[in-house]
Amino acid sequence: MASERDDHPGHRALAGGAARAGVFGFSDGLVSNVSLIIGIAASGVGPSYVRLAGIAAAVAGAVSMAAGEWVSISAQNDLVRREMAIELRELRVNASAETSELAAMYRAHGMATATAAGAAAEVMRDPERAAMVHAREEFGLDPAQLPRPVQIAVVSLVTFLAGALIPVLPWTWATGSTASATSIALGVAAALAGGAAIGRQAERNVVRTALRQAAIMLLAVAATWVIGRVVGVSL
Repeated sequence: MASERDDHPGHRALAGGAARAGVFGFSDGLVSNVSLIIGIAASGVGPSYVRLAGIAAAVAGAVSMAAGEWVSISAQNDLVRREMAIELRELRVNASAETSELAAMYRAHGMATATAAGAAAEVMRDPERAAMVHAREEFGLDPAQLPRPVQIAVVSLVTFLAGALIPVLPWTWATGSTASATSIALGVAAALAGGAAIGRQAERNVVRTALRQAAIMLLAVAATWVIGRVVGVSL
């Protein structure tokens, strides 16, 4: 028999944050590194410098993003646990007021007054369960499904690296305008694929989301290309 906590068929598990981290990591790695590579190449340096900069930026960016995700998710989880502890204390010290508050929430969802009062009283019989219900109703959080910091960090690191290394590949076999054009072409293709995947998963217009991702990347590339041409450093 399926558990009461099983996901509904057709719904995707989004609470853990891994999907968000993966999409953001890949997109950030791709856009930031193709922009950096084209900007450096436009300054007139040799291909070995472009290659080194691209690889260094990919590794540094991936580690930075993973560390940032781990710190932010850990801090968020600590705050949620603190709020849960406060809520549990309030439930035990001032149960009557908390029961009335919960009943009011149920009435706001459309329950009849008597039904809401009965449901609130039933939930309040178990303080820990009541604290979780209050957390979901008041803060929009589910303490039972907090994101895992290490998992999110690993997903961010891997996806950022995957996106960031794509525009570096042409510089391992080509130079100059050929390598730059190939980096941009690969970046556009990856951005279109990533945008299409986002649109498909979110059941949005696939063409629109794909073009949006590609446009964002091309705008960033254009900006760094101009900067590279203006600065024009030769090593």
